[in-house]
Amino acid sequence: MSIPSARPSHRPLLIALAIGAVTLGGCASQPGQHQLDAFDDVPPEIASIPDAVPKVEPRSRYGNPKSYEVFGKRYYTKASSRGHVERGLASWYGKDFHGRRTSSGEPYDMHAMTAAHKTLPLPTYARVTNLENGRSVVVRINDRGPFHGSRVIDLSYTAATKLGMARKGTAMVEVRAIDPRRPDADPGPMLASSEAAAPRREQDGPTRAPARAEPRPQPSTTTASTTTTTASGGALYVQVGAFGDPRNAERLRSRLRPELGDPILVENTRDAGSALYRVRIGPLASRTEASALTERLAGLGIAETRLVQN
Repeated sequence: MSIPSARPSHRPLLIALAIGAVTLGGCASQPGQHQLDAFDDVPPEIASIPDAVPKVEPRSRYGNPKSYEVFGKRYYTKASSRGHVERGLASWYGKDFHGRRTSSGEPYDMHAMTAAHKTLPLPTYARVTNLENGRSVVVRINDRGPFHGSRVIDLSYTAATKLGMARKGTAMVEVRAIDPRRPDADPGPMLASSEAAAPRREQDGPTRAPARAEPRPQPSTTTASTTTTTASGGALYVQVGAFGDPRNAERLRSRLRPELGDPILVENTRDAGSALYRVRIGPLASRTEASALTERLAGLGIAETRLVQN
């Protein structure tokens, strides 16, 4: 049995994973390894690395025991990733683990689009969306971890950089498993509208569930065919998504258009130097109309919306 090295904090620890005949290569996060020049603005050489492409694969020979124990806590491996969606804190691990054996037996490559998860079967493909800035990537989960606090996923350095969280070290994310057997397995990060975690100034109180946020005073370009010039006080819109990839914004607009018609706008703004594509419906005549729209959107599976005023 191997004794993997795990570093869930800044002090080294040794752990043995008692899982019978199956050996798990230790994986734990070491967030914010700033010596790697982890820019929030994605360098071109990293931006050019493609996301993982989901494909049907057999379960890994290693790393899929029924259960295993780390630091006195027992984890139970899922039989299937189908329908798995969760939100929580993501971290990342980098050069200290580069080249080491992962739980699946593959060497860890900090430059690949991979990740570690405590219970999803290996391998699993998943879309990870940074809920703080709307950026989204697809990764291949081939390792176990992170075994530190309440973190739900450990990302490779490249995945974390593309998500804009490498410098910070952690971020709130949504993890959505992808079923490669289904052509429509990846509908895009439909819940990426939870940009509420990003800093912003709040206006008057919320209307029902959505909070009302004042848009940043930045120029925007609307990709819809028409826009509306608002009177003093601004027009009301319901925001249903915010994405780092314009294709995901267009995908959401295409999904909603048959149900809601127009106008559904995609606004291109800048957030911390990076493009962010916000999907908004409006302008709306009143808060009453906005409230009715949010209820209708909830019936379409979009429960998190935001009332904004331009």
